Amino acid sequence: MRRGMTGSFPSTTDVLIVGAGIAGASLAAALASYRSVLMIEAEEQPGYHATGRSAAFWHESYGGAGVQPLSSASFAALADPAAEFSERPFLSPRTALTIGRAADAGAVDAFVAEFAAKGVEVARLSGAAVADKVPGLRPEWSEAAYEPACSDIDVAALHAAYLRAAKRAGAALAVQAPLRAARREGERWRVETGQGTVEATTIVNAAGAWADRVAAACGIAPVGIQPYRRTMLQVRLDAPVPAALPLVLDVGGSFYFKGESAGRIWLTPHDETPMAPGDVAPDEIDIAVAIDRLQSAVDWPVAAIERKWAGLRSFAPDRRPVFGADRREPAFVWCAGQGGFGIQTSPAISALLAAELGAPAPGGAIGAVDPMPYSPQRFA
Repeated sequence: MRRGMTGSFPSTTDVLIVGAGIAGASLAAALASYRSVLMIEAEEQPGYHATGRSAAFWHESYGGAGVQPLSSASFAALADPAAEFSERPFLSPRTALTIGRAADAGAVDAFVAEFAAKGVEVARLSGAAVADKVPGLRPEWSEAAYEPACSDIDVAALHAAYLRAAKRAGAALAVQAPLRAARREGERWRVETGQGTVEATTIVNAAGAWADRVAAACGIAPVGIQPYRRTMLQVRLDAPVPAALPLVLDVGGSFYFKGESAGRIWLTPHDETPMAPGDVAPDEIDIAVAIDRLQSAVDWPVAAIERKWAGLRSFAPDRRPVFGADRREPAFVWCAGQGGFGIQTSPAISALLAAELGAPAPGGAIGAVDPMPYSPQRFA
């Protein structure tokens, strides 16, 4: 057995999935009963980068109207998973409040109208009704959209369940196995990895921030996947802030925070700093900005910053996920550009993409989603 393998390294596979974070693992779980699958992961363990650094919530409107159909369709699979997949739900109730000042009333109205028209449960609040949701909210933040269905996601449990399901269905996993080069030889790919060489019928690019680099190593034109650094803090407050605090987001996109435990929150300045793929750390200026923006919204004294971390969120130019066959090479398949919403959309994306690769078409809410807006064919 090679170091870094869960079994012997195969010489051939139907589908080679590059990346074993939430995108690659969920696809392997959906596909491995129908095609032979090998996942290769560059790190020592799957989920080290974006998956392991997520703020961990399902928020139906998060990511905008282009992402919402995938989030909405994924809810049932996360809230009530099949018994053989998980013994318990991956979601726990949270609620969400998108807030603004008086000058933002029009933006909040537009937010409510847009998502209510798409079937999202959202209510318009103002004045005292907003203040009642967030103790200590400064009075100038008087306008809000309230979403009762927002939930926390147990990301670690979800990712582990995907990996277990993939293994149970026959998928293999190699860690410390970066894709180094790939070339077409007849009807197959010949792929050099950190664990050996494998031939594959199809390559799936689920490499997150490295997606365009993986494409280039395979001789495929990039689609413009750009990683951005996002900073997160765990803040201890000198105020009795409840753990059940809503997810609170600025309608202008300058911060969000949510309760972590009694008197503690998770906070981000919603920063998006373009970065090269890599292992990122928070910048001190972004930490200071986060605290300043928090204190502009609430009157909670900050006792300590207990943790700080950063991760990469990767977007296509139009900020919609990219999944499906490459427009020039159908044996190269994209599963990338999932921004900060790849975890909450993973049931839908994996089922829709698996159907393109030989699994049965999904039914229900996921089957009703049109995959064409997310296809790489949109990039001319």
